[in-house]
Amino acid sequence: MELLLALFVIAIIAGWVDSIGGGGGLICIPALLWAGFSPLETLATNKLQASFGSSTAALNYTRHGLVDVKGQKLAIALTFFGSVCGTLLVQQIDSSLLAKAIPTLLIVFALYFLFSPKISDMDKHQVTTPTIFAMTVGFGAGFYDGFFGPGAGMFFTMGYVTLLGFGLPKATGNTKLLNFTSNIASLLFFALSGHILWQVGLVMGVGQIIGSYIGSHMAVKHGTRLIRPVLVTVSLLVSLKLLLT
Repeated sequence: MELLLALFVIAIIAGWVDSIGGGGGLICIPALLWAGFSPLETLATNKLQASFGSSTAALNYTRHGLVDVKGQKLAIALTFFGSVCGTLLVQQIDSSLLAKAIPTLLIVFALYFLFSPKISDMDKHQVTTPTIFAMTVGFGAGFYDGFFGPGAGMFFTMGYVTLLGFGLPKATGNTKLLNFTSNIASLLFFALSGHILWQVGLVMGVGQIIGSYIGSHMAVKHGTRLIRPVLVTVSLLVSLKLLLT
């Protein structure tokens, strides 16, 4: 009972962080491993609880007009397909190689979000089409999320800001939609593998709903002033965690 309560509280914190800047897996995955679960059980259960958080955040951002669901149809489809491919592959090979390559990219993202004058609440000029975005960022980040995961939200957000010119709140809202897509795709195939710890995942899922609801409301209210520092902090913490692992 004490373990479930601890994981519930951890999920609330992770849901808050993830709904604003991504990186909730940085909190939940170590917690599940600390609890004594195997790596595959941890990855599978993390996808279950994270699905509750990403869906809550996506719905909240949508209600506030920050998510273009119709315009993301192709991105949703390719993110789903990419996540399925990544999930199937991670069950066959070791994902630790990615842990060595990803930190550099995340540090670059953090520096960009910290210093770029282009980061704001307002939309800017897009440099590519939604189709190209879906084929590259949608599929690529979806694959990464299914295969490994930490920092996937930053990849989506970076793509929305730099390629489609979205303002940061809008980019964060649409990121949660694609995060939910990749989580669900991965979850379906992990469910078939039998690695999900359902009781743990559902308890943490309730915590995710609470944290994500609070966090997404705060992000809508405060916009870039809140999202930018959280994104930078999470990017650097994920990088540090992967470098020290």
